Amino acid sequence: MTGTLVPMADIKIGEHVERHFLGMTFNMDTIWTTVIAGTIVVLLGLWARKALTKDTEDHVPTKIQLLWETIVKEVSTQVEDNLGKANPFVIPLAVALFFFILIANWLELIPSELNHEAHLLPAPTSDTNLTYAMAILVMVGVWTYGIRTKGAKAYFRHFIEPYPVLLPLNILEELVKPITLALRLFGNIFAGGIMLALIAGLITWSVGSIPVGGVLGLFFNVVWKLFDMAIGGIQAFIFALLTVLYFGMAGAGHDEHDEHDEPAPVTDPTDQAREARQAEPELVG
Repeated sequence: MTGTLVPMADIKIGEHVERHFLGMTFNMDTIWTTVIAGTIVVLLGLWARKALTKDTEDHVPTKIQLLWETIVKEVSTQVEDNLGKANPFVIPLAVALFFFILIANWLELIPSELNHEAHLLPAPTSDTNLTYAMAILVMVGVWTYGIRTKGAKAYFRHFIEPYPVLLPLNILEELVKPITLALRLFGNIFAGGIMLALIAGLITWSVGSIPVGGVLGLFFNVVWKLFDMAIGGIQAFIFALLTVLYFGMAGAGHDEHDEHDEPAPVTDPTDQAREARQAEPELVG
């Protein structure tokens, strides 16, 4: 069997279609794929809203309604488990991030690579500029939520808990969170792009005079794209889940404090006596 894979020199990190303006560099391929993914999310939202408000003759929920309710219910469960209650803005944020990242990841699966230098629909999440922007947006929201929920004094106090000597480590942990959140998503999606490029190199393979690269390339391409779809969905779910967890950690202890502050319900003694008489077994004469 003879043939060569795509040379590693042809797979370059951070190479984009660039435009320069006022001393700034814009990655145009990342920008237009981000706009495409965002537009698809908005259109899906409008379509889902129309389907959810549609009244069917048999009053049976539509498929899109069942799908939407399943996703929102799952996100609501994660939010309630971590925040203690369904926060009115965390659920829409987590759902929007999930769908946006999912669609952005799956853009890579559309055959749009004209050659090794021109790729019309690369996954925008394989660019660290987008993943860092989303991670910073999430963490700024987390810090704002924590301060507004617990107060500035109580929120910043957690940096010296349980011991003041841990202050540098706690600060470092907060600074590392957006970096790990961004690089986790970038690394997995970028690795998927590299694998697709390597599989494309199988086309030149042959056994003697029989070309088998096309069949191998098609087979592995289909298998890997199915696997890459699963990876894209998992990474979108992990990013949304970590967003919920970070919000939960920022507001930890606030809900419990509110619950302890609520006075116990006052029960009428006559109601207690009535319930006790009803609970007594009847005597058989």
